[in-house]
Amino acid sequence: MSPSHKEAMAAIIYGIEQKKGFVTIVGAVGVGKTTILRFYLDNADKERTKIIYVLNARLTFNGLLKTIYEELDLHIDTNDTMEMVNKLYHVLIDEYNKGNTILLVIDEAQNMPIETLEDIRMLSNLETTKEKLIQIVLIGQPEFEENLNNDRLRQLKQRIAIRSTILPLTNDESLDYIKHRIFKAGGHVNTIFTKQAQNEIVKKAQGIPRVINILCDNSLITGFGYQQRPVSAKVAREVISDIDGKKKQRFSKWQIALGFSTILLFFSIFAAIYYSNGSSINFSGKELLMKSITSKPQEKHEPPKDDSISKHETPKLTEERPGAPTIAAPVAEKKDLSVNTSPVTVDNAKPRNQTAAAKEEHAAKRRVPGRQRNAVQSASQAEPSQKTVRAKRDKPARPGADEITRSDDKFTTLIQESKPQVVDPNLIATGSKIALPKPSGE
Repeated sequence: MSPSHKEAMAAIIYGIEQKKGFVTIVGAVGVGKTTILRFYLDNADKERTKIIYVLNARLTFNGLLKTIYEELDLHIDTNDTMEMVNKLYHVLIDEYNKGNTILLVIDEAQNMPIETLEDIRMLSNLETTKEKLIQIVLIGQPEFEENLNNDRLRQLKQRIAIRSTILPLTNDESLDYIKHRIFKAGGHVNTIFTKQAQNEIVKKAQGIPRVINILCDNSLITGFGYQQRPVSAKVAREVISDIDGKKKQRFSKWQIALGFSTILLFFSIFAAIYYSNGSSINFSGKELLMKSITSKPQEKHEPPKDDSISKHETPKLTEERPGAPTIAAPVAEKKDLSVNTSPVTVDNAKPRNQTAAAKEEHAAKRRVPGRQRNAVQSASQAEPSQKTVRAKRDKPARPGADEITRSDDKFTTLIQESKPQVVDPNLIATGSKIALPKPSGE
């Protein structure tokens, strides 16, 4: 027990044994007032002491007298207060002569009405020349002390012989209290609670033994659920949060701070990269996404250049004569359109399937850029009398050089008549072979 608890116990024992009349014990909620009182009552001499324990202090003075009568097994003949007090006086004298003590204990005295407290002083008048015939112990919270300061209760206050106040435990006393309770249960405090857990409990309890008991009990149950021994400070804090009715935080403060620091670091690096590239920062999510997409390198597909046909120039077409030298054109791109034929004769090959020829024609149209195709068409419209077909020999006369083979309308007409699937002879695919009928006269 703490010094204040020992003092309260000594005040009760001394006041009752010495028959001092009124004894008051005042203390905050949960400091152990009732515990001290019950400890005394359990150890009192039951043969010599008749105890009247009043739990409900909200009584009138007449109701209090009836309670005393019932506890002493007295018959109530009248409801008159003065007659009941006089009869009680004679009963107390008889008990005093027998060497017995009549003890009236009123718990939670702060709840007793002022009128009842004012009239209760009449019981203190029941005395001998040396001693009080009835011992009254009033136990209450600090509010009871405030009630005694009422001017109407000044006579009662003067009759209180012994007063004692139970104070909350200090931190050291709280730790000793936990240690003592565990030792009485057959354990050792360091194997049950860590030092940090004890400090958390003591800090929260603020010296109130009742709170210490509740926190320790709940911490033991929670620690058992976690299969944890000794009980850690984390478990103690969780129990304290539950007692206070606070929701458990999903993230601790340091985890939240770490998250914000990480985000700040990310934006700092992001800003540094943009500033190093000379770009301004735009924190719009949509614009950042567009920048990230457009910043990727894209392949540029340029249409093959054709040096033989120009958009603004119309090639000069001349008629080829047998034996005349061919004109070599610059090396064309991979996708240049050419036809494998000679100026005079065309190989007599077996005709292809019409479906295959149509596919080749469609593929040729897709491979020729639109600008080049327009140029060819414009050239054909400008010179309706002659058509120019770009051809590439399997084995050109000069390595890396192409030949320009010229033909007239007769040759073009011959191709269209013999091969109706060839829509535009100017778009004959590279490597294609066309079987034509032999000219008459050969």
